[in-house]
Amino acid sequence: MSPSYFCIPIDFATPEYDETVSLRYDILRKPLEMEFHTKDLATEFDSFHIACYQIATLQLVGCLILKPINTSTLKMRQVAVRQELQSVGIGSYMVKYSEVFAKNKGYHLMELHARSTAIEFYTKLGYQAVGKPFKEIGLPHIKMSRSL
Repeated sequence: MSPSYFCIPIDFATPEYDETVSLRYDILRKPLEMEFHTKDLATEFDSFHIACYQIATLQLVGCLILKPINTSTLKMRQVAVRQELQSVGIGSYMVKYSEVFAKNKGYHLMELHARSTAIEFYTKLGYQAVGKPFKEIGLPHIKMSRSL
């Protein structure tokens, strides 16, 4: 990954958070004709929010959420990278950053629900499928996890 990007944790209910919600909407929700509802966003108050910015412009290029499941497990959610910057390594960079972040917070396991189109991406990063495929938000998914 080029050193032209950096990731940082951001706080819930801040302008930076609002910017990540907008990116998540554009990449993950809008194509499915889904909206964000206030009650959905309210459940993210206890999560870690990671934003990835381009160094030269400070433009938000990607984001993800880490939701605590218990004292040892985090669930990675809502991984989004700007459409025009996908497939250049930003997603991998964010996932690796998040794994180090999680480990430093004392977590030992990362899990996620991968859309079928993202299974190969997560497999290359060391994640393994757990259980059988299922439908979530009308799309095929599979649970994946990785020890940290």
